[in-house]
Amino acid sequence: MKILFVSAEMAPFAKMGGLGDVAAALGKYLKMAGHDIRPVMPLYDSIDREKYALTPVDFARNISVAMGHRTYVCHFWTGKLPGSETDVYFLQNDDLFNRGKVYTTDQDEPVRFAVLTRAALELCQRMGWAPDIAHANDWHTALLPLYLKSLYAWDALFHDTKTVLTIHNIGYQGIFPADVINDLALNHHYRLFDAYDLFHGRINFLKNGLLHAHRITTVSPTYAREVQTPEFGEGLDGILRMRSGDFVGILNGVDYEEWSPKTDPFIPYHYSEKSLYRKRKNKEALLHRLGLPFETDVPVMGIISRLVEQKGIDLMMGALEDILLRYETRLVVLGSGEPQYENFFFDLERKFPHKVSFVHGYDYPLSHWIEAGSDLFLMPSRYEPCGLNQIYSLKYGTVPVVRKTGGLADTVQLYDWKTQTGDGFVFEHYHPKGLEWALEYALTTYPNKKAWKKIMLNGMQKDFSWQKQIKEYEKLYRALLLGDFQ
Repeated sequence: MKILFVSAEMAPFAKMGGLGDVAAALGKYLKMAGHDIRPVMPLYDSIDREKYALTPVDFARNISVAMGHRTYVCHFWTGKLPGSETDVYFLQNDDLFNRGKVYTTDQDEPVRFAVLTRAALELCQRMGWAPDIAHANDWHTALLPLYLKSLYAWDALFHDTKTVLTIHNIGYQGIFPADVINDLALNHHYRLFDAYDLFHGRINFLKNGLLHAHRITTVSPTYAREVQTPEFGEGLDGILRMRSGDFVGILNGVDYEEWSPKTDPFIPYHYSEKSLYRKRKNKEALLHRLGLPFETDVPVMGIISRLVEQKGIDLMMGALEDILLRYETRLVVLGSGEPQYENFFFDLERKFPHKVSFVHGYDYPLSHWIEAGSDLFLMPSRYEPCGLNQIYSLKYGTVPVVRKTGGLADTVQLYDWKTQTGDGFVFEHYHPKGLEWALEYALTTYPNKKAWKKIMLNGMQKDFSWQKQIKEYEKLYRALLLGDFQ
């Protein structure tokens, strides 16, 4: 299949969240499966052209994209996605993408990504390449189906192209004043837009993409069900229920070439199910690095997170201090975010200097150390479209403590003493007492070495590889092209 994949992010070139990881994985593994996938993303000024050996695309220079009263002259560069044979196409327009960061609050933010979306179609025209699937991601490129139905409807190149839109996080929708329609070159096609929003003076990029894409996906089956409810749908639940027959949740995979304790280049000691004693060595190394005392039988709790409300930090604020007072344990935290949450962990470190280490910011190698050196991994999210760290934790034998929501519910199963099934500690109610219950269950189970080893092995034997998950995307694409999707 020929797949046009348009995204604001793709790791390692530009990554702000899970979107960058998923874009890179789909680019890599769909190519490995034999498909002709051509990812398109912006050439941000933060991308090192020499490092990634980017070269200009001679036939895709000086592409004029008229948007309202302005015309943007675009050029394309190309380079290999690291670790793959996939050619990525980078859109250069210095006025739009030399901002020092991926996302901005600038007035022309909607135009930046609308130009990306249109330029991707212009690139297809220059290549004479007719995609079977045009895959858009999040609000940034959600207008792709609208452009195909309007400004590019005349071109037979796209007559058989089917569109897919993936929601990576429904909390970000791209809502702008209605008059931006003039800057999108879609003012003559206003009937394609949601009339209620136009009447109330706004345009919602994601909503309009959901109305027009042939198929909609999101990043886990449970999240697909959740966003069809008022509690999680962020105002789009009605549209998603209306389109439920065209909507599917496909769980994100992980790259075990990058995240495996057997081969991880960042951790001091490699280990597997057959050499778990080496995990204890990683634990000792982690605590030594962070200046915390190591004791063999004292469990280490790890957190790697953006410190924002979504991640359940308020639950931690209501539960962790009491847990640290009552149990002999260690807590290692890596993250940054909202000031009140950062201050909470700074204060916790001051109150428990021999139990808590808070590393402010993000340190990629250290994140691997925490996964390998912790006994427990905390992820009590308010909502979690998919989540990756709990999947990494399972592979590393680091037992997850999670709330039953989104991808967490799809990947972690509560341990059952009777059947010895399950690989984590899962709570349902979004309340500090729920998290406290799960932590107490975990910390009172930990001393039973036989049970704990069984929990670790149950998780380590699970397979959430992209090689497995990519088949779900292939199935979706094929069904869409054959017209038998249900």
